[in-house]
Amino acid sequence: KQRMEGMLSGFQSDLSSISSEIQTLQQQSVSMNVRLKNRQAVRSHLSQLVDELVVPGAMISTILDSPVTEQEFLEQLHELNTKINFAKELSFRETLACSDIQDIVDRLKLKAVSKIREFILQKIYSFRKPMTNYQIPQNTLLKYRFFYQFLLANERTVAKEIRDEYVDTMSKIYYSYFKSYSGRLLKVQYEEVADKDDLMGVEDTAKKDILHSFFSKPSLKSRNTIFTLGQRGAILSPAELEGPILVPHTAQRGDSRYPYETLFRSQHYALLDNGCREYLFLSDFFMVAGNSALDLFNSIMGKTLSMFLKSMSTYVSDCYDSIAVFLCIHIILRFRAITAKRNIPALDKYWEAVLELLWPRFELILEMNISSIRNTDPQKLGVLDTRPHYITRRYAEFSSAIVSINQTFPNERTNALLGQLQIEVENFVLKMAAEFPSRRDQLIFLINNYDMMLSVLMERAADDSKEVEGFQQLLLARTQEFIEEILSPPFGGMIAFVKEAEALMEKGQLDRLKNDEARITQLVRGFSSTWKQSVEAMSQDVMRSFTNFKNGTSIIQGALTQLIQYYHGFHKVLNQPTFRSLAVRSELINLHHLMVEVKKHKPNF
Repeated sequence: KQRMEGMLSGFQSDLSSISSEIQTLQQQSVSMNVRLKNRQAVRSHLSQLVDELVVPGAMISTILDSPVTEQEFLEQLHELNTKINFAKELSFRETLACSDIQDIVDRLKLKAVSKIREFILQKIYSFRKPMTNYQIPQNTLLKYRFFYQFLLANERTVAKEIRDEYVDTMSKIYYSYFKSYSGRLLKVQYEEVADKDDLMGVEDTAKKDILHSFFSKPSLKSRNTIFTLGQRGAILSPAELEGPILVPHTAQRGDSRYPYETLFRSQHYALLDNGCREYLFLSDFFMVAGNSALDLFNSIMGKTLSMFLKSMSTYVSDCYDSIAVFLCIHIILRFRAITAKRNIPALDKYWEAVLELLWPRFELILEMNISSIRNTDPQKLGVLDTRPHYITRRYAEFSSAIVSINQTFPNERTNALLGQLQIEVENFVLKMAAEFPSRRDQLIFLINNYDMMLSVLMERAADDSKEVEGFQQLLLARTQEFIEEILSPPFGGMIAFVKEAEALMEKGQLDRLKNDEARITQLVRGFSSTWKQSVEAMSQDVMRSFTNFKNGTSIIQGALTQLIQYYHGFHKVLNQPTFRSLAVRSELINLHHLMVEVKKHKPNF
């Protein structure tokens, strides 16, 4: 028994020592695992470090020997850039191994910088060759935009040298291109342009021009286009606005000549096109944005833009062609919208500067025209004539030109000036009308002028424009007055009687006319016997008096309608108890019969 107990307790102590051994083994295993992991971590860090520290032979040979244009060079340059950054990081952390590679990385960097510098400068110099299309080398540079990024990060002085060289070269290229292009454009401008005497209120120079043409070469430009838009407005259509630019020597060979706004459009479209492309190139290649991009752009284009503004300022100071100036304003408004849509702010300040030159000039020319009309002396304007006056025709053409252009980009300043001009023209028409001795001729003159201005305006301007509305009201009022005027000689007696009787009927005093039998008899018989001849004579007279056939016919229709209304009133008065017993009533023409007869006298179209 004792032996058994001894054996069992031996077993027990053995088991406990085994379990403690197992525990020890487990602990050893865990700590070995941790050590392994630590070693693996250190190894991966070290191998990465070693990888970064090692400068492969392929990199060295490529950077030293390969042309910069090869893809391999670009790839190794990216790698080198990573190594340079890594070396900076190591030296910052004071890693000892860093000094092992610093020297070779530095030497490779210097070699890369010098090769890149030479390559980019060569490209920039190639822009300078005459007849070069500089967009091709620009596109090549964009393919290698990482080169500049590399220089900017690793050798700022070289990056600045390249940027300065680029700015200097491109500034000269643009300046000389635009200077010679603008100069050549001016050679195909109309030789004869508007001068300070070409104002709306100036007397017609047709007679002088006939003499003038005997002694000078024939003019390429007809005078009246100063106030007429004609085909000039087409320049604002998308097809022409963004059409190909003019090639001056081709135009010169073909003896073509153009108004100023066509040359202006061509010059500024070339600027818009080059400016947008240049701005995008600068942003992309030199990695600039915001104000830095604008500053860089201005350092290249500034000289050209100043030249444009200077030559425009010279032109504008001596320009009296308001339609040309107004078209130029609208060309700029549209170009400004195009650059805004493309999201390119490069030319914004320039567009503003151009508008600040053009608007005041446009206003000044308009004011000169306004005062020229205000100061006209009707006595000096030649023979009196009831047909439309040439001054109102000029106004109508000019006003419709400006209104039709203005409708596309409405502007309050323009509307206000046109309003002033219209007031002066209305006053002028009244002033001229007052020269006629008879009211009838005055009305014919007024109606002819209002009608002509309306028809010209309605061809171009919207029907609801202020100008159209104003002249419609004036025309209507004068037409009504004229109708009364022409009905008066043949039918005045009857009209006066009807008006008098209607006024008395309202007061219930018609009996006052009870004893007017003789007058009434005379009116009834007089109308019946002469109305046909009177209407015939009146129709012919009206058609002779009005230059616009359509207007003449509508006046006759208005007069005949008015006549029937008066005769209808005459019937009504004679139907009153006061006159019922008058025998002459049976001689009144039946109203329906009269209307049928009158219709025969309406002019046929």
